[in-house]
Amino acid sequence: MADDTHLVVGLGNPGPSYAGNRHNVGFMVLDLLAERLGGKFKAHKGRSDVVEGRLNGHRVVLAKPRSYMNESGGPVAGLRQFYKVPLGQILVVHDELDLPYGTVRLKFGGGDNGHNGLRSISGSAGGRDYLRVRFGIGRPPGRQDPADFVLRDFSPAERKELGFHVDLAADAVEALVADGLEAAQNAFHAG
Repeated sequence: MADDTHLVVGLGNPGPSYAGNRHNVGFMVLDLLAERLGGKFKAHKGRSDVVEGRLNGHRVVLAKPRSYMNESGGPVAGLRQFYKVPLGQILVVHDELDLPYGTVRLKFGGGDNGHNGLRSISGSAGGRDYLRVRFGIGRPPGRQDPADFVLRDFSPAERKELGFHVDLAADAVEALVADGLEAAQNAFHAG
């Protein structure tokens, strides 16, 4: 693989019962990116479904781990090794409780902020220094347990806007791959 290959990982839980959950927004973004590439996800021996292609002239491997969210690290580490992708060229798309619904923020490195998928990846893939596309899902209402909240589907009101926000997050992934972190942050953090 070329040195410019990016491994773009969408986080979620496998199976139809989780498909509409807030926790699965990473899968939703990856599905849209695969559509943009004109590719279909295929099973990879690394316990993930992958699509290989080019975004804005850059080689990408889109990956949806087939493990549960809290065990995402193993499949990501396997893909990183298979495709020989440096840690800094892994890009993880995930839900973020600490951002208002629909907000998209980009960052490099940092802690896992209680996110079990990120914790698993940081532990298995060789560190925390990878790119993140954080998709805001907001905080649970009242006293609802965050663990319960993330495993619920988006509300009807949220679903009305979901396509727009998923599209924005996919655009952010493309900008990160094509232009790098600083330029992408300047473009997507302005609003």
